[in-house]
Amino acid sequence: METYDLIIFGHGSAAFAAAIKANDLGVKTVMLGGNATKGAIVGGTCVNVGCVPSKNLLTVGNIFYQPTRGLFKAVNYGRIRFDFKKAIEEKDALVNRFRKEKYADVVEGLEHVDYVPELGCFTSHNEVKAGERTLAGKKFILATGARARIITIKGADKVSYLTNEEALSLKELPSSMIVVGGRALGLEFAQMYAHFGTKVTVLQRSDRILPEDEPEISEALKRYLQEEGIEIHTGVNLKEVSQTGETKVVHTTINGLDQEFRAEQLLFATGRTPNTDNLGAEKAGVALDSNGFVKVNEEMQTSAPHVWAAGDVIGEPMLETIAAKEGAVAVNNGFNDEKKRINFTEVPSAVFTYPEVARVGLTDAEANGQGIRCVCGTLPLDLVPKAHIIGDTRGLVKLVVNQETKRIVGVHILAPHAADLIHEGVLAVKFKLTIDDLIDTVHVFPTLSEALKLAAQSFYKDISKMSCCTE
Repeated sequence: METYDLIIFGHGSAAFAAAIKANDLGVKTVMLGGNATKGAIVGGTCVNVGCVPSKNLLTVGNIFYQPTRGLFKAVNYGRIRFDFKKAIEEKDALVNRFRKEKYADVVEGLEHVDYVPELGCFTSHNEVKAGERTLAGKKFILATGARARIITIKGADKVSYLTNEEALSLKELPSSMIVVGGRALGLEFAQMYAHFGTKVTVLQRSDRILPEDEPEISEALKRYLQEEGIEIHTGVNLKEVSQTGETKVVHTTINGLDQEFRAEQLLFATGRTPNTDNLGAEKAGVALDSNGFVKVNEEMQTSAPHVWAAGDVIGEPMLETIAAKEGAVAVNNGFNDEKKRINFTEVPSAVFTYPEVARVGLTDAEANGQGIRCVCGTLPLDLVPKAHIIGDTRGLVKLVVNQETKRIVGVHILAPHAADLIHEGVLAVKFKLTIDDLIDTVHVFPTLSEALKLAAQSFYKDISKMSCCTE
């Protein structure tokens, strides 16, 4: 029987970060690369069926769509053609290259790490079965990720539907699509396909899209998406799905009225479920929560003292970067006993629609719920000179500020490139900066990043009456 100091279940972001950290520490490690997410081969969800392919196709769709907006009269916008099959081929080539260069080649180069492309399952407290091999380990990290969750709805077992995996690899561009779910994944796919030319309808159960974000951002983004032709319904009660030939039918009740929606494709974007079904977690003493996610403490340690967990398998936030952070922290705590913890308030997130949504820290409601007396400043992007220069004034910046200390406790952005702009907000939240600190920081003109400084200045001045260079 082979014995290792560390056995890692999974081969995605959390697993790779853990393996690299373990290799740096000289820990004899094996990574078990099987995964219950069928499309997530080596590299896991992000590179194969998540961030990399979806953001690539979102960019392609946006570039194809933007000329139809006719932003500049000086440009004669001719008709351009879109080749859906070629877009999928180019996406696949990008994914294959990243998978090889960033994952397969990387793990092959780790001196102290073996890679076994098999699903792992505990057979006892410290033994694991992986294919035909039995491995013994002193310590373990569970990083098996999560897969698409399909909500319980009548008829779903009789309908050919899509998840994010299938939606990234369709052979033909559908004429119409129903997207069930109005959070990040659902909205990204809705806009992606709408930009490709598909007629898209979004059905969201809650009373607004992006219900965890600031209401101003949810309402504005909904308006922008609708202006692009995306049909959005909120407060939807899903009753049943069915299929007639190739047409998918969703039966709903909205505001007490029965409504029926039909489309060529049906995409469920209704959350994620953990890949813990076949881990044998109970044999190692690892506790799961009611939804099957691995329960961990602030140090990423499970109920079993010799087992840690990281990434999507432990639940929200399900982000590639935080998964990697959790994987590295798990190894540090397991082998250096550093007792490291992650402050999730400092972790940014983004929705890659166009314009993008990005946030860090607390919302207005969350801050007030924690007893912080807050004052908020919301700056329309229309007041940012660079927005007019690039011809796109859609969006806003909202700062959530402690009224007594002027400390910034939350930053929320809806704007082109918001996912890039948010990092100034991350530093503000992380290092407890105030609105005065932002105002005192010189920004390049003209840039969209000036929006944060202007938002801070709006607490003292009427920005609409300022010149471009007012300090």
